[in-house]
Amino acid sequence: MPIANELRSIVSKIPAKISEKNGIYKFEVIVAERKAFLSKQKLVYSAKFKVDDINKEIIFTEMLKESGAGMSSGRIDNDISPGFGFKKESYNTMSGSRTGNIEEQSRLFDKKYQYNFEFRAIRKEFESKSRQNGYKFTYRVF
Repeated sequence: MPIANELRSIVSKIPAKISEKNGIYKFEVIVAERKAFLSKQKLVYSAKFKVDDINKEIIFTEMLKESGAGMSSGRIDNDISPGFGFKKESYNTMSGSRTGNIEEQSRLFDKKYQYNFEFRAIRKEFESKSRQNGYKFTYRVF
């Protein structure tokens, strides 16, 4: 069985939706949600991997990202005028002021969300499957 299929089978156990474009596989899973008055925020685990058969290498990256949508009370410190309005926001924790590895991101979001998602186990399983098949496992942003 090709290694890409074995790695996709790891993802199917999470379960997460997986897609492939130009040899890069991407999958995401919602790990936590917060609901407040007329608003909802989601914390998503997102990972990508690429199989380099020529160099016998698996390249893997992962991150946590947060998005939110809903009504705002129109406080002065947000970007909506006084009164009620609709606001949708999304940001990536790998850019701007929230940088760092996934462990640092998890500590940051652990204060805001309650979740029990073992991202380390996913990475270890990818690493183990890579080595079993004679591939080098590389963890980096791509």
